[in-house]
Amino acid sequence: MEMQLMTAPAPDAADYRLAMRHFAGNVSVITVGSGDRRSGLVATSTVSLSVDPPLMLVCVNRTSSSWPLFATFGHFGVNSLGPQHQPIAERFTGQGGVKGTDRFALGRWRSSPTGAPLLIGASVALDCEIEDMIEKSTHAILIGRVRSIEIGEEKGALIYWQGGYRPIDTASP
Repeated sequence: MEMQLMTAPAPDAADYRLAMRHFAGNVSVITVGSGDRRSGLVATSTVSLSVDPPLMLVCVNRTSSSWPLFATFGHFGVNSLGPQHQPIAERFTGQGGVKGTDRFALGRWRSSPTGAPLLIGASVALDCEIEDMIEKSTHAILIGRVRSIEIGEEKGALIYWQGGYRPIDTASP
């Protein structure tokens, strides 16, 4: 079956960005590297790609200061944040020019089996080995095979919606 593509004018970037604000996204800190060569970034575009084998899909902006480390180290951590982790999320967005290892000043971190930094007390922390990197436009899709899983205490979730962080606590229906 051949797919027919309809040609339509591309939407304005500002309109598209506004539309995307209506999607609520889980806030995760994606970590990479080790020792004094570690860094990370906040992502709301993380998703399970496959259960068997366990694969995660993460979208990373290639202008990020962390980007060069993904190919160098071949791993990443996905640290899903709870409401109590909002200051960590803000730090990993690079507010105030914070980069590299300085982003890890908040929270307690440990090295995973692949070497990726994992947040102790994260809602969920996944250790992933990169299987594929697909560069498309401004971003890259990282596909990682999950090598270890840590599930923290259920204290809710931190989401990003309408341009800001929003807590979801476990008492919510």
